[in-house]
Amino acid sequence: MNSTTYPAAQHVMVLYTGGTIGMQASAHGLAPASGFEARMREYLHSQPELVVPQWRFHEMSPLIDSANMSPAYWQQLREAVVDAVNVQGCDSVLILHGTDTLAYSAAAMGFQLLGLHARVCFTGSMLPAGVTDSDAWENLSGALVALGHGLAPGVHLYFHGELLDPTRCAKIRSFGRHPFARLKRQGGGVKAASLPTELLYNRSKQLAKVAVLPLFPGIGAEQLDALLNSGIQGLVLECYGSGTGPSDDPEFLASLQRARDKGVVMVAVTQCHEGGVELDVYEAGSRLRGAGVLSGGGMTREAAFGKLHGLLGAGLDVAEVRRLVELDLCGELS
Repeated sequence: MNSTTYPAAQHVMVLYTGGTIGMQASAHGLAPASGFEARMREYLHSQPELVVPQWRFHEMSPLIDSANMSPAYWQQLREAVVDAVNVQGCDSVLILHGTDTLAYSAAAMGFQLLGLHARVCFTGSMLPAGVTDSDAWENLSGALVALGHGLAPGVHLYFHGELLDPTRCAKIRSFGRHPFARLKRQGGGVKAASLPTELLYNRSKQLAKVAVLPLFPGIGAEQLDALLNSGIQGLVLECYGSGTGPSDDPEFLASLQRARDKGVVMVAVTQCHEGGVELDVYEAGSRLRGAGVLSGGGMTREAAFGKLHGLLGAGLDVAEVRRLVELDLCGELS
């Protein structure tokens, strides 16, 4: 992607959420710290060879370790992005974010910002700015340069010289300069011909209650009921292989059916790093579909989680949510 294909960013809003990139030592270990704008400005001033777009800075409140990220904070981020673009006239937004939940947030923003013509890029670092061998400045400046060269409208994840589609990747390492990777998922979906206006970026969203449950040998209706009875509206069910589960357990299947009848939207994704869900390949998968579970195709856990939040938070009726789950909205099933 370059400026001959997409317009170069002219005015970038930097949204600083906290995370390792700006952390400083405290009595209890590394913690999010204010004052990163001055440090960023000083660094970029010391690198005159770097050509980056004009930028301004907004510190989110509260600053958080990304381990404390929540769907409520995603709503703050969406509102900050919309304000930066629609009110302050920025054509691009750079979000500085901790790495632990960066893939979740970037995927979620893909669904929260559907229809946005601006470019949104997430980055962060594995070590704080200023410490020996830190990757902070290279990721920050690299993301700014990438925006300056021109990116497609939508949400991107930049790390260590690589641009990733956040609905197709995950954090796979807790160390080193390459924590994120594109997962080799398969099982595409048909592109949605149009989007309901409720899903567009400039429409307010409500908080939804969504959970993730990995299947494991011996899981039964008791564990499933406990989660389904907690008031959730959506469930990402991490299945085995191509989408199988304990299909010889009638109580487990009955629990899924009760949830479907209550309007809980359940989506199957695979626990495997590669491949995807095809519920009709095995009887053990087709019985899950018969109980109301939808196919997540090649969606990652992060994408399916963010998609359910986006669809359910838009106030769509359950039938429409179920229809859109299996359609591609922003590349999550491509």
